[in-house]
Amino acid sequence: MPSVTNTLLTITMITREALRVLENSLVVLRFVNKEYDSRFAVEGAKIGTTLNVRKPPRYIGRLGQGLNLEDSVETSVPLVLDTQFGVDIQFSSADLALSIDDFSNRFIKPAVATVANKMDADVTGLYNQLFNVVGTPGTTPNALLTYLLAGVALDNNACPMDDMRSMFLTPLMQAYIVDALKGLFQQSSAIAEQYVKGVMGTAAGFDWAMSQNLATHTVGTYSGTPLVNGASQTGSSIITDGWGAGVSNLNKGDVFTMAGVYMVNPQSRQSTGVLQQFVVTDPISDTAGAMTISIYPAIVTSGAFQTVTNSPADNAAITVVGASGTVSPQGLALHRDCITFASADLPLPRGVDMAARVTDDQLGVSMRMVRAYDINTDNYPCRLDVLYGVGVLRPELGCRVAA
Repeated sequence: MPSVTNTLLTITMITREALRVLENSLVVLRFVNKEYDSRFAVEGAKIGTTLNVRKPPRYIGRLGQGLNLEDSVETSVPLVLDTQFGVDIQFSSADLALSIDDFSNRFIKPAVATVANKMDADVTGLYNQLFNVVGTPGTTPNALLTYLLAGVALDNNACPMDDMRSMFLTPLMQAYIVDALKGLFQQSSAIAEQYVKGVMGTAAGFDWAMSQNLATHTVGTYSGTPLVNGASQTGSSIITDGWGAGVSNLNKGDVFTMAGVYMVNPQSRQSTGVLQQFVVTDPISDTAGAMTISIYPAIVTSGAFQTVTNSPADNAAITVVGASGTVSPQGLALHRDCITFASADLPLPRGVDMAARVTDDQLGVSMRMVRAYDINTDNYPCRLDVLYGVGVLRPELGCRVAA
């Protein structure tokens, strides 16, 4: 009788396969900034560790020969490793004799799908920090113009015109635009692999992809004729009145404009001729018809960090994007540097059956798997963990596409 040699799966093989599956499952996360991963790794990060990511200073410049020294003012964005997420599974000693493909299909893929969806959803959940919005909440875009206007919003905010712009659509948004542009989106041999993974090719200055993890926003409930209450207001809040009787509320992520307040190009400080959109940064509710609303960007009327042409006038009309209570899926047009992601190495514990950790430098994800042994059941309890943080680095480089 010929001898039989069983090849048992090792924890390292399983972990590597899990990371490979994760890489193929992620959509939005693949296209965001991940250059700060190494900073966390070097500093021995753990949950709660914060890295203050510096943003470049801005300058006004001078005209002529006279020296005009300017202060270098750097701003920063805190990136916090605040999410440790994982899936716990168990398998028998017999399962370890399976081929890696069979083991992956039975155990790894279902577990990793949960992790991948969580990570992608955390990234897309940052939509409510973006102030640029195109489209009409409650109406699915069916023309390329809406998506081109998202590109205009990025251009008006001095977004780099490079190959790092991506457009993410819900399944229904994808169906509408693919049907409208049958001759543009094709599963040609050049993009076949991307098509299978959800990326729909390149058009209108974006790489296009579909994600089921895009968030849905509900516009606050309001009525009346909201107005600015008081002239010459600046800063990160605005005093308003004129809201209808009864309870009016604005949700975090609601967007509005104020009559006569136009956005400026952040480099030239010239008016774009487009009303500046402001996003509500904290939910607020009021019954007296007056609200002091926290906003981003701040109203800055001069200097290197100027955001608008002028302060709103007293009684300037406020227009909320979207009818009261409208539910709107949020597509995203993002430059890579709009959102940043970082993952850190989790420690490998002692006193367990096996532990392994693998890192994908390109994807920016470090994954750890720890396996124990239960002598009573001949099973191997196993935990899979990732530690990461996401944050909006440069909100002006993103635009929501309301649907």
